[in-house]
Amino acid sequence: MSRIHPTAVIEPGAQLGEDVEIGPYAIIGANVKIGARTSVGSHSVIEGHTTIGVDNRIGHYANVGGRPQDMKYQGEPTRLEIGDRNTIREFTTIHTGTVQDGGVTTVGNDNWVMAYVHIGHDCHVGNHVILSSNAQMAGHVIVGDWAIIGGMSGVHQFVKIGEHSMLGGASALVQDIPPFVIAAGNKAEPHGINVEGLRRRGFSADAISALRSAYRLLYKNGLSLEDAKTQLADLASAGGDGDEHVRKLIAFIETSQRGIIR
Repeated sequence: MSRIHPTAVIEPGAQLGEDVEIGPYAIIGANVKIGARTSVGSHSVIEGHTTIGVDNRIGHYANVGGRPQDMKYQGEPTRLEIGDRNTIREFTTIHTGTVQDGGVTTVGNDNWVMAYVHIGHDCHVGNHVILSSNAQMAGHVIVGDWAIIGGMSGVHQFVKIGEHSMLGGASALVQDIPPFVIAAGNKAEPHGINVEGLRRRGFSADAISALRSAYRLLYKNGLSLEDAKTQLADLASAGGDGDEHVRKLIAFIETSQRGIIR
């Protein structure tokens, strides 16, 4: 049985799964679908064409599925899709997409989104991501799995944040962070490989050593980006545990649109 507070407003057409909990004065829009066992805190607004999976926890005063903050938006039925087992804390804002992009904003599974975070239109957040309090992401940002964004940080539109990377607190990010890299500062600069995070996630010593070597090629040896990519390709064929991860690093660099921090 769903537990809906008598002061909550559930608009006709909203679809609620089993054991959904809706707190006092929350508003659930007509085009919203909420999966089983998800809870919505008091005074939160879930609106727009929004689909939320199972076992999510949405805190008080959150706004999920709001209109994109894009002056070109003309009321098109763009979407927000949120996966399973996410924690989305109080005063977070997550907006739907725009037709100028794919028309959808996505948040994956098992993410930890702290208070006052903003996820702008057409962003794509992967799985197991941590967004610390007051992290602010402009539109069209892509965040890879297991990435961490520090509190009070700002991310420029169209920036990509690679998997297993980390952006330090109070940073300003205007270019892409490659996978596995730690960055911080205003403007954000590289500060090594996220070794501790990789160890916690079961990366072997050989894989971490290969990524450290890759970082030296990319940032420490005085090579041009093209020369670094050539040597990275050689490193990726060394035959060790790190080959796959170095290939991911190369692929990220080659597909970067804004250029990587360097």
